[in-house]
Amino acid sequence: MLWIESKFAALRCFALNGTAHGSHDGQNAAIASYVRWRNVRAKPKTNLAPDSPVRAWTDYPARAT
Repeated sequence: MLWIESKFAALRCFALNGTAHGSHDGQNAAIASYVRWRNVRAKPKTNLAPDSPVRAWTDYPARAT
């Protein structure tokens, strides 16, 4: 699973599953609330592969496993 897919799975689980929003505005508010909550707690990714091309355009430190 890619990182972005896991984020959408969490969004679906925490903001949409088991809910019955009466309007799109209510659903949008639930999504926005989750995104704000998640952004406050977000941390940079540090578990990239040593030879990942992402390392070429970011300053993520290598982490030995």
